[in-house]
Amino acid sequence: MKIAFTSKTGELIDLHFGQAENFYIWEVGPEDAHFVETVSVGEHGGDEEDRIAARATLLSGCAVVYTMQIGGPAAAKLVAKRIHPMKTNTEVSLKESVERMQEVLRGNPPPWLRKAMNKDQASSFLDED
Repeated sequence: MKIAFTSKTGELIDLHFGQAENFYIWEVGPEDAHFVETVSVGEHGGDEEDRIAARATLLSGCAVVYTMQIGGPAAAKLVAKRIHPMKTNTEVSLKESVERMQEVLRGNPPPWLRKAMNKDQASSFLDED
């Protein structure tokens, strides 16, 4: 599944969702994880509502977004697009977060995570038609 991270350099999860200029996208599975791409936000609209909506749309292929902080309206917009926001509250190593996610995936993931994992499979089935 694809996971987006808010980061200044790709090393740490160290930005608020609304302050991130780039999102670092990783493909993460139980046995393998790798960096996919960096997605730049750019300028979207004049007000906060437009910027939040643009970010959520930009990340629509992701199942999870790891961020240091996120406000309620932004989190709600992500959830509406079936993207699960994960808040770290402090600076955290991106690589360690990927490794922790892999451990959870190898074990018994919680229901919300199983659903997020299946999001990719459902979209790939739709693409085949």
